[in-house]
Amino acid sequence: MSAHNGKSKNGKPRLAVFKFASCDGCQLSLLDAEDELLAVAGAVEIAYFVEARRQTLAGPYDVSLVEGSVTTPEEEERIQEVRRQSKYLVAIGACATAGGIQSLRNWRNVDDFISTVYAHPEFIDTLALSTPISEHVQVDFELRGCPINKKQLLQVITALLIGRQPRLPTYSVCVECKRRSTPCVLVAQGIPCMGPVTQAGCGAICPAYNRGCYGCYGPMEAANTESLGQQFITLGASAAETVRMFRNFNGYADAFRIASDRFEEAD
Repeated sequence: MSAHNGKSKNGKPRLAVFKFASCDGCQLSLLDAEDELLAVAGAVEIAYFVEARRQTLAGPYDVSLVEGSVTTPEEEERIQEVRRQSKYLVAIGACATAGGIQSLRNWRNVDDFISTVYAHPEFIDTLALSTPISEHVQVDFELRGCPINKKQLLQVITALLIGRQPRLPTYSVCVECKRRSTPCVLVAQGIPCMGPVTQAGCGAICPAYNRGCYGCYGPMEAANTESLGQQFITLGASAAETVRMFRNFNGYADAFRIASDRFEEAD
């Protein structure tokens, strides 16, 4: 059956949610939507969502949400099947869009970790890298965050189901700080903050509590990572500390990865 004919017998669009290598936090964000989720559930048929229900229905699906990065040969094969069964495939969260915190292993030899952690390393079948979904299949939309913003997720689902392009902010967290009248922790207090290069979406939670942004939503468009990294060093951070700032939840995203590699070479 074609993935473009995925509606259920009652005519409702079919929604599927898949998990790869992740902590389940983004799926929990969807469940945490509560009343809004009930409205979504009334408008669609939730055909596959093992975090939320026992019944699972075979594809095709109108919209598939994919949480998690690809880290094993089995996952490489499974994401291809998910793509074949999905009219729209949406990668949700830092793991699915940038490899996640587990992509820190991408800068090391994964065999060293396996031999240290597992009593029988020969039983472990894993890939050398933790990679985003887009490195394996075509992704129709990416929703950033660690975890994702539940309101943004509902906006994306609604937009796709009614046939329009989802629209989410591409500006930096700094704009959100200005909107809530939060003093800049980087300028006023010299606290290292990833806000100037991080895409908005969280409402600038960390700066509002006198902490620097951790980059949970990944790099904004045309992020000036070189300038920000140099600012960290001017404030007294070492090159190694600057590398760690960029190698966080979205460390393997292109802009952050390139920046961290550059400052690591300078160390």
